[in-house]
Amino acid sequence: MRLPTVPFWIPWLFKHRLWQGPKRDDHGQPAVYLTFDDGPIPEVTPWVLDELAAAKAKATFFCIGDNACKHPELVTAILKQGHALGNHTQNHCKGTETDTQTYVDNALAFHTKTGIQTKLFRPPYGKLSNSQARALKKRGYTLVMWSLLSYDWDKSFSPEKIQSILRKNVQPGSIVVFHDSLKAENNLRQVLPNFLSALNDMGLVMLPLKE
Repeated sequence: MRLPTVPFWIPWLFKHRLWQGPKRDDHGQPAVYLTFDDGPIPEVTPWVLDELAAAKAKATFFCIGDNACKHPELVTAILKQGHALGNHTQNHCKGTETDTQTYVDNALAFHTKTGIQTKLFRPPYGKLSNSQARALKKRGYTLVMWSLLSYDWDKSFSPEKIQSILRKNVQPGSIVVFHDSLKAENNLRQVLPNFLSALNDMGLVMLPLKE
């Protein structure tokens, strides 16, 4: 069974990974944290940036290094608009199919090849071994997971179902996963504008994650 939210025992079991952000901003306003994985790509990322700007929202983009190398102008646009960048490995590397040294090397290659310096790291598919997690933590990374999945990439989820899941489960401190990817594009374009509007109506400030 696929769950949009994380069962309570998983963050307890994996305490050294980030599952939730601060519930309030520096001014005491309730806050949420939107994240976008797998970009940047010209077909989707500029549109996401426009929607975020219209909603006065800030987010965190977990970039694949290959995509960042191909589209450095999008990396510049993300930063210029006040969003945060995160490491999503150089080649969307799946931890459960990769030995620890190769996995860490792929994460480090993200920096050397893109020039992006960030300590925010999200494992592709949310999969990495304990040894990989320990090795990355020793290098100072914050391992960012999530508290709410949009399932925007899954064609069996309609935009209406995704919208319902998000509105029902979002709360202060939620780290929400979207994807600025071709696979998620159809659902994302129908869901994101309405969800951003709903968050503003709920009085939730949308912030980037801090390292």
